[in-house]
Amino acid sequence: MSDIILDVKHISYRYGSKPVLEDVSFQLHKGEMMGLVGPNGSGKSTLLKIILGAIPMQEGSVEWFGKPLRKFDQWSRIGYVSQKANSFNTGFPATVFEVVMMGLTGKMGLFRRPGKREKERVQEAIATVGMGEFGNRNIGRLSGGQQQRVFIARALVSDPDVLILDEPTVGVDAHSEAQFYELLRKLNEERHISMILVSHDMGAVSTKMHSIACLNHRLHFHGGAEEFERMRPEILLRSYGHDVHVLHHDH
Repeated sequence: MSDIILDVKHISYRYGSKPVLEDVSFQLHKGEMMGLVGPNGSGKSTLLKIILGAIPMQEGSVEWFGKPLRKFDQWSRIGYVSQKANSFNTGFPATVFEVVMMGLTGKMGLFRRPGKREKERVQEAIATVGMGEFGNRNIGRLSGGQQQRVFIARALVSDPDVLILDEPTVGVDAHSEAQFYELLRKLNEERHISMILVSHDMGAVSTKMHSIACLNHRLHFHGGAEEFERMRPEILLRSYGHDVHVLHHDH
């Protein structure tokens, strides 16, 4: 049985005459934590939309768990945490419990009321991310770091095999960011959840993930984090076209 969770082959994409992705190929394996890094406008968001089936492919192929994207229907196996700052209205009148329950909509359907087992799963997910005492708190009254934990719980409640996190630490303070990466490490080690973490923050991601994929329209590097550190000046010169100074966060 293959341990390949995601297999991306030769993805190219254009908006009109503008090339956004050029011949991008990589694999995500079971238990792997991969950082997908690159500057703003490098094609990261477009690549995410393609692998999640949100926009149609133009060239190439995507397989989830050995199935072509067009035939894949087990989306509850993939937990997705979007860019919080751009996608969530903090004035939304919902409690932490209600927000996390939304993560079960795909399994339950829109109109079935949650039963005892669903409510227990929500409580378990909230406890897993260390927010057990906040279940009845309005989501808008939480800090950025606490909200991010709630969004992770919403993704976890369907018991996924893989988490995709899109710029998850934007707007989060340094202490909350350290706690966030510790939570990801715990989920990976204890639940064996595979992850793709999308970020422009190369300094943090390169020290927290197992592997790094460096994207700037094409994939300029995909390999282990240690290899990335050794080759970093060369990779960044290739990726950005000029020398880049990477800041490492000391938490």
